[in-house]
Amino acid sequence: MSANPSSDPLWPRFWSDVPESDRAPLREVLAELLGRGVLLGDEGSGRDLFLLARDHYRAHLEDYLAPLALELIIDDEGSLLQARPRTESCLLLGKFDKDETLMLLTLWRLFDDERSSGAQEAVVVTVDQVWASMKVYFDKIEPPEKTHIESLLARLRRHRLIRSTKPEGMTQLGEMQIEILPSLARVIPFDDIAAWQMKADSFVPLTPTEEATLEA
Repeated sequence: MSANPSSDPLWPRFWSDVPESDRAPLREVLAELLGRGVLLGDEGSGRDLFLLARDHYRAHLEDYLAPLALELIIDDEGSLLQARPRTESCLLLGKFDKDETLMLLTLWRLFDDERSSGAQEAVVVTVDQVWASMKVYFDKIEPPEKTHIESLLARLRRHRLIRSTKPEGMTQLGEMQIEILPSLARVIPFDDIAAWQMKADSFVPLTPTEEATLEA
């Protein structure tokens, strides 16, 4: 029998049906979802948290996140939980600067291209591949310095949008491997490549002729 919820100031009264044994794990789940946006459930203790939330407390978490305009995504294939903002009403939206957005757009395109080809395995690329792709996708924009890419990736890693690993014998940053997680594709959802291209084009500087046309 669960304890009287009023005796625990750290536990909400509307979750009185949750036994004490599940309360600490659920706090961890919410801490990950609210602090990082994603809970990875494919290894270690994260697996137990993922299964607990998916199998027993989905409705609880959905109700908790709803007033914050956060949608609970349960990704069985990727073994992850994600709190995705409803952009029209969520007040907790993160902001990315230009370089971070270019990185996100590049990774989204690499992920989409790989999945569109029918690949079912994890999408893994190197820093060299990301940098080269960014120069192709945004050929009219000066890309971030290659040495700056690692700091850009660090924020995406904190939000559980990517994983990065250093292969054995790695001697250069460009050899670092980046696993693009499915959560990244949902952070900046596009219906198709045309929608992605429209967003990408918004970063392309206008030519003098185009600027003159706008001013006319």
